[in-house]
Amino acid sequence: MTTHTVADHIRKTEHARLSALVQGNIEAASALHAPDFQLITPIGDTLSKAQYLGAIAAGQIKYLNWEPDSIDVRVAGTAAIIRYRSNLSVVFGGYKVPPAQYWHTDFYELRDHIWQVVWSQATEIRPVSSRGEVLTA
Repeated sequence: MTTHTVADHIRKTEHARLSALVQGNIEAASALHAPDFQLITPIGDTLSKAQYLGAIAAGQIKYLNWEPDSIDVRVAGTAAIIRYRSNLSVVFGGYKVPPAQYWHTDFYELRDHIWQVVWSQATEIRPVSSRGEVLTA
């Protein structure tokens, strides 16, 4: 498989992962997350695979939509890193977080012939004034 073909496959895998998370399809999402998966949330918390998918299954995290822009992919053998911006709406702990844009960086590894996300980090993009001040809603 060429690097270009692998990159396209990883993009499709990430779209499938996001779709599973938005739909709350834990079985499909679980297959795409490595057993040692770790998420760094926009507020700096760390969640294991069990904590993250458990929170989604319990309804503590409910994605309303997750729309990625184009996904950049870098492949090196059996590892790949992706980066993209997205528009994201989520309900967290019963509180609807205002829709926002985020940067996402995800590290994938090929394990047993399946690309799985191992590390994931999301950073909120906050609007800034011309004076460099963070604008709040």
